[in-house]
Amino acid sequence: MNSETLKARTKTYSISIGKLIIELPNNLLNKNYSNQLVRCSSSVGANYRAACRAKSTADFLNKLKIVEEELDESMFFLELLEEFNPMIKKEIQKNWKEGNELLAIIVSSIITIRKNEQNRKSSL
Repeated sequence: MNSETLKARTKTYSISIGKLIIELPNNLLNKNYSNQLVRCSSSVGANYRAACRAKSTADFLNKLKIVEEELDESMFFLELLEEFNPMIKKEIQKNWKEGNELLAIIVSSIITIRKNEQNRKSSL
């Protein structure tokens, strides 16, 4: 998957989360969890874009680690919202699944970058 495709996919993920949050019943619990979810889900795309502008491999790796953390956090808040909003479980699970797929891509990228860096260092 190329960087432009992943940029679009992380943006779409943030938009999908936003649309989900708009549909949540208005109560204190949903408000607090959704505030956190908006921040971490939108951070996924923002930090991936920043990673694409990284100045070095170390900088790129550091930014991808932030994307990984924000995706994991997003999935956690989706799980909490699902627990308290079973009537929209299907929509929440759709977003969780996309987050999990993005997380797998990012983790795989991190592993590959680390492996390539180790190989590069050992060949010097």
